[in-house]
Amino acid sequence: QGIKARRTRNEGRVRALQALRTERKARREQTGKASIVVHEAEQTGKRVIEATNLCFGWEDQTIVEKLNATIIRGDRVAIIGPNGCGKTTLVRLLLQKLEPDSGKVRLGTRLEVVYFDQLRAQLEPEKTVQQNLSGGHDTVVVGGKPRHVYGYLQDFLFSPERARSPVRVLSGGERNRLLLAKLFTNEANFLVLDEPTNDLDAETLELLESVLLNFKGTLLLVSHDREFINNVVTSSLVFDDDGMVRFYAGGYDDWLEQKPKSQKLTQPQETKEKPEEQENKKRKITFSQQHELDALPEKIETLEDEQSQLHEKMATPDFYEKEGHHLTEINTRLEKIETELTALYERWQELDALSKK
Repeated sequence: QGIKARRTRNEGRVRALQALRTERKARREQTGKASIVVHEAEQTGKRVIEATNLCFGWEDQTIVEKLNATIIRGDRVAIIGPNGCGKTTLVRLLLQKLEPDSGKVRLGTRLEVVYFDQLRAQLEPEKTVQQNLSGGHDTVVVGGKPRHVYGYLQDFLFSPERARSPVRVLSGGERNRLLLAKLFTNEANFLVLDEPTNDLDAETLELLESVLLNFKGTLLLVSHDREFINNVVTSSLVFDDDGMVRFYAGGYDDWLEQKPKSQKLTQPQETKEKPEEQENKKRKITFSQQHELDALPEKIETLEDEQSQLHEKMATPDFYEKEGHHLTEINTRLEKIETELTALYERWQELDALSKK
């Protein structure tokens, strides 16, 4: 009976959470849509990057061998290849952040580079969203003009309350939006984006795509999003199956048409997957995420029960006579509970959406 009652109560809690999710969705829509603007710097020289006979490798892996590549002002270049092939390493080589084993890289003049780091190393997890963006100041300079930090963050779908949250509690999508907000305060004529589409919601992804299409500078993009690549780039640097890195005109689908015939012949055999592998690929939520989702209603219920008890305690007639000295402590705890509940609700909404894909 206890288990049955528990299950019934949890089902009621889930229905309440679904209603709350609808309410929060309405509040999110009232906050507005994401608004991203790239403030363009002065034009670069004609040649942005020129790599000549570039060679580099780790002890157990060759990354590039005798690569010759020229990126011209206005080019939009995707770097395509399987996980672990060295795409980020190639980006760092082209930006002169790594020394090649041989060959050389020349960078063009008047470059103003904005680099979106796949590892999110530019964010400090213990600091708040506001502190990461503006160093704790109330204003941030965007495109040469001061803007209030909360107003600017709302362009990236951060409410003032969320702007005061530490980065460590943010979801992957929120971290992406914060990094975009931070990077786009800088003027740029060369955007280097390493997996910018990971965890972005569809609306922000579409907006980012639109912004990049209107950007008049040069773009270097690393992404696994085939459609995003097809819609944004003009050429591709590809880690082909034979280990060589080659330039191709166009995006992902254009590469499939142009790749060497020997690779095309082996492609169907290489990409053939077992039915269970195909099923796992379709699955959008991991086992650990599903486990986290299942545990959320109970966590939320525990916090809400504590919240109700504290409110009831404060509502008793003799509270301020007997325990008024605990008021500050209780108010602090209530604020903390509210912050934790907000984070749990948002995480529940995010995981629930994944589970329905």
